Amino acid sequence: MITLALDTATDRCTVAAGDGDRIASAFVDGSRKHAAAIIGLIEQVLHDIGGTAADIGCVAVGDGPGSFTGLRVAASVAKALAWQRNVEWRVAPSLLVRAAAHTPSGGGVVLALSDALRGELYAGCWRITPLLVERLGPAPRAVEPEALSDWGPIDNVVGSIPAVLIDRVRDATGCDPIAGEASLPDARALLSLVRTAGATTRIADPAAWQPEYGRPVEAQAAWERAHGMELPAAPRVAR
Repeated sequence: MITLALDTATDRCTVAAGDGDRIASAFVDGSRKHAAAIIGLIEQVLHDIGGTAADIGCVAVGDGPGSFTGLRVAASVAKALAWQRNVEWRVAPSLLVRAAAHTPSGGGVVLALSDALRGELYAGCWRITPLLVERLGPAPRAVEPEALSDWGPIDNVVGSIPAVLIDRVRDATGCDPIAGEASLPDARALLSLVRTAGATTRIADPAAWQPEYGRPVEAQAAWERAHGMELPAAPRVAR
């Protein structure tokens, strides 16, 4: 059985496939390229391990927080597989995918970050060992850099951090952040989390599932500010 892993929460669309000892991965950078590139990337990694779409038994998706459009690219692929092929579908926070790639040997506590705009960062913290993942503190959310001190002692900080916030992150955490190219998501890390206790959640109802966007998209936020109310949800269409 092949496990397919997808993370499209950031400007990097990263895809990996694994079947036992065989693992292949590929990526493309540029948020506007995700939708056009993802099927080709999936075909590439399946070919590299000698498999086809018919061999996929599980799909794992980084479920945010992150780009509204980007998250929906991976979600669409996963929903199609879950509906049409009865494939097991599991999700994990995209920040955990980053954290897992930078866990100290033998395990440790990793704080993962990504740019939430407006001077804030999406933040999530986990204690990660080869056998267990335990979230520390609240679910990933947008915070100001100074609030990162609330997580207490950590071993590593990793993430996409605007240059103007780097010093504030360093001061709040006492760590030099792993940033830049090294900090970008890698779907191979998501593959490693699929069978680790506490790392992923199985999606039982694909139709009802939505990614964790982190906050409303800017267009929605602007509408709600202008009208002083929440944007009404679109009516569900009976099937």
